[in-house]
Amino acid sequence: MVKNIDGLSGAEFFQSKEGLTYKDFLILPGYIDFVPDEVVLDSKISRNLSIKIPIISSPMDTVTEHKMAIGLALIGGIGIIHSNNSIEDQLREVERVKRFENGFIKDPILLSPEHTIADVLRIKEKYGFSGIPITLDGTIKTKLIGIVTNRDIDFERNRGKKIKDVMSSDLIVAEEGVSLVKANEILKSSKKGKLPIVDANGLLVSLMCRSDLIKNKEYPLSSKDSSKRLLAGAAVSTHPGDRERVEALIEKGTDLLVIDSAQGYSSYQIEFLKEIKKKYPQVDIMAGNVVTSAQAQALIEAGADSLRIGMGPGSICITQDTMACGRAQASAVYHTALLAKKYDIPVIADGGIANIGDITKALAIGANAVMVGSLLAGTQEAPGEYFYDNGVRLKRYRGMASLEAMDAGGGKRYFADDQKIRVAQGVSGTVMDKGMIADFVPYLIQGVRHSFQDMGIRNIPALHKELYAGNLRFERRSLAAQVQGGVHNLYSYKKPIIGAD
Repeated sequence: MVKNIDGLSGAEFFQSKEGLTYKDFLILPGYIDFVPDEVVLDSKISRNLSIKIPIISSPMDTVTEHKMAIGLALIGGIGIIHSNNSIEDQLREVERVKRFENGFIKDPILLSPEHTIADVLRIKEKYGFSGIPITLDGTIKTKLIGIVTNRDIDFERNRGKKIKDVMSSDLIVAEEGVSLVKANEILKSSKKGKLPIVDANGLLVSLMCRSDLIKNKEYPLSSKDSSKRLLAGAAVSTHPGDRERVEALIEKGTDLLVIDSAQGYSSYQIEFLKEIKKKYPQVDIMAGNVVTSAQAQALIEAGADSLRIGMGPGSICITQDTMACGRAQASAVYHTALLAKKYDIPVIADGGIANIGDITKALAIGANAVMVGSLLAGTQEAPGEYFYDNGVRLKRYRGMASLEAMDAGGGKRYFADDQKIRVAQGVSGTVMDKGMIADFVPYLIQGVRHSFQDMGIRNIPALHKELYAGNLRFERRSLAAQVQGGVHNLYSYKKPIIGAD
């Protein structure tokens, strides 16, 4: 195999004094001796967290709530729940993610025999399930006496009827200490929806769900914690009031805290970061946003477990034009990743990702994963309702620095929540329907696998090794080359899927 000597190494290419974006370059191809499905895209996204696909959804109120976070975690990514809401609302969103899929559920929803069918229906509406164990007083570690399911209440019109009059008491249980494998076997053979786990005295200690077995089979790459619950991230600001938010999110089991600030190189974030890491050293924190080596080093020294890179490259962000501050995204990612590599701290490329090629390029210049907003905003799992405009199915999408988002609380991200005069650094708009996450994101990821095959590289660590060894080669694209590299000289054409170009 001949060594590639064409093009420039990453170090040579990014010596340019110009700010470079993803469109400004191509990666020269390598040697292929494997198929795309052999590419592994596992990625370390913070000091202690890894995911199976390098996709993280942005903490924006038109992008990530529980449906997005669940959808992404099931297929191997992670969603970051936005904080443009009350603490209670954000906790509710995180809880719905953490309760969605479990191994042994240590804190199941329970009721007592004196509760009513109306209580069951309220739980079903809030959490989406109705198979509920019944204990003597409705709390864990008390006597298990029954279970109530849809079959028990389907034809009961009296919502005030007590659970003790409709529950099933013929139970199949497993004893405390049973292995996860054995418990799965019992669930399969019993054909029941739930398997209560009891101690020697018949006291309920945990629960397993049949639906989780199905999800495990359908989604083998799911991002999970040590208790087999889906991973969930959540955003917080440096606003003093968010200290309470941090504490509540950690108690709720949030796996990754993201300090959500447009400009993270500040005394506010550095002090806040130090404070959180001192009080909760077990929780990983993604800090940012930063775009320079000096900014990155300051946050790493303050305790950051990963860095969020980007200032102004997003499709709805006008920071660079309005504030005259920021950095071209490819330059920002390369230089901060080069610095963070010395400390083994992952960097997340946030913004400017419009298609499959941009994901690959971000990874190729040092990013461990990408954080995306507009790319996911039109999916079914994104917050908001669809509407039609001239026959096109759309969803609303807004920057967190748009006037609308700041009015709803997003101003704290820009140190503008108490300002009488607010200057918008983002806009509001619409994006086209992209279908379901379960269809759209796997399409993107398969495209990235093909990109890795073209580069002759099988995984992200190997990609970064080749980058820093100078073996991965880059070439600048002229404007003419950019035009020629896209669709041209056609009267009309149809994209195979949004995000493919």
